Amino acid sequence: MPIKELSLNDYFKCNNIWDMSKDPDRAKCWYDELAAGNRITFVYIEDEQYLGEVSLVKENGDSDYTVPGQRIYLSRMIVKKENRNQGLGGLLLDHAMCYAKQLGYSEISLGVDISNTGARRLYEKKGFTNIIFVGEDKDGKFVKLIKTI
Repeated sequence: MPIKELSLNDYFKCNNIWDMSKDPDRAKCWYDELAAGNRITFVYIEDEQYLGEVSLVKENGDSDYTVPGQRIYLSRMIVKKENRNQGLGGLLLDHAMCYAKQLGYSEISLGVDISNTGARRLYEKKGFTNIIFVGEDKDGKFVKLIKTI
């Protein structure tokens, strides 16, 4: 199977998907969460190249996103630019939702920029149609979506 759980030792291979040097604070934060066991990251690998990733976060301090034992947060779903629109995002999303359900969660949440129409279409296609919050942060306008799994 081309999707596997990311080990901490392989974290920096994700630099093939996104340039960690452009946001070193987030890269360190996500590494630390992975090391602490609060973040579970899955990667899509083809020909030993990391082409996409998605993470599940158990607790992030925002009850819209996480409720212990009930709601898990889908974080940082990204596919390498040249590999988009090939179904990899859908495969990663399906895998993460299945894994969250196996962990015993009944809900999964995510946040997405309003301007990210490609991602929003995918999320809606996968059943993320319940908007629980609309807001704006330093990155722009976004929505928080939730789905029962």
